[in-house]
Amino acid sequence: MHAVRLHAFGPADNLVHETVDDPEPGPGQVRIAVAAAGVHLLDAALREGLPGPFPGPADLPTVPGREVSGTVDRVGEGTDAGWLGKRVVAHLGTAPGGYAELAVTDAGRLHEIADGLGEAEAVAMIGTGRTALGILQYTELGPDSVVIVPAAAGGIGTLLVQYAKNAGATVVGLAGGPGKTARVAANGADLAVDYTLPDWPGEVRAHLGDRAVTVVYDSVGGETGRAAVDLLGKGGRHIVFGWSSQGIRDGSALTFTERELAERGITSESVLGPAMLEKAGGLRALETRSLAEATAGRLRPAVHRFPLAEAAAAHRALETRGTIGKVVLVP
Repeated sequence: MHAVRLHAFGPADNLVHETVDDPEPGPGQVRIAVAAAGVHLLDAALREGLPGPFPGPADLPTVPGREVSGTVDRVGEGTDAGWLGKRVVAHLGTAPGGYAELAVTDAGRLHEIADGLGEAEAVAMIGTGRTALGILQYTELGPDSVVIVPAAAGGIGTLLVQYAKNAGATVVGLAGGPGKTARVAANGADLAVDYTLPDWPGEVRAHLGDRAVTVVYDSVGGETGRAAVDLLGKGGRHIVFGWSSQGIRDGSALTFTERELAERGITSESVLGPAMLEKAGGLRALETRSLAEATAGRLRPAVHRFPLAEAAAAHRALETRGTIGKVVLVP
């Protein structure tokens, strides 16, 4: 089969498309003929050998990627043969191997893809979708809510905008450049703002009038995140789940002192981690709900496709904010 392998930590060009042996499923496992493989910003950090949520750097060479969808073409010993021929999606967990034409995983990780949902969209929902729903469980949105979504053209941002609009909230989506803001507006945001312009907060204030922002879903941090928080009214909430403006190498979440928060009458909470999973009832519950939302058409992930052979280009585009939606490799 063809796969993308990393032989040495470093830049995106270290990702090499090459021929490798076909993997075989072990007991309790299945093999998936991959139709789509998800690319995550975490993949870029692991590619460089940076610390991640897994113990120690990967053993090299390695096939990156932990989100795949496709059709089960082989089952291992003791695995239900009923999986054969089914369209499935799975998050591979700590085991990489997604950037390939064939991938192996435990049968317990599989979700069958419902009719009407594409493989690329299923990949977006198994990782990005579950994270979005995990974040959203920290807020209750309704017609009185005024929401700012930085990075609104990204994979998670796209879903946050849709969910908030479905709840009746007023939604302001931030994105960089006219192309991305056009996509944010088409996605349903009441106001799509180019955060690269110097007075974008003034545009938001003019649009909202006397209404104050109630929630900021912040995955950006830095100056943009702080400017968004400055628009929060009394009782407003700053929900933190990333810091992309700081880059993958030395980023840190935007934080405030207790005094600052008290003076403003707002709260700031970082929501990623074990507490989010416990609140949701575990990863499996989030994945199931995420896929159900997409199957029902309530959430519609945006997908940016690259051929598998162009994984390096996909990484470069993701790192330089040159993508819209969830990045997916297609063998």
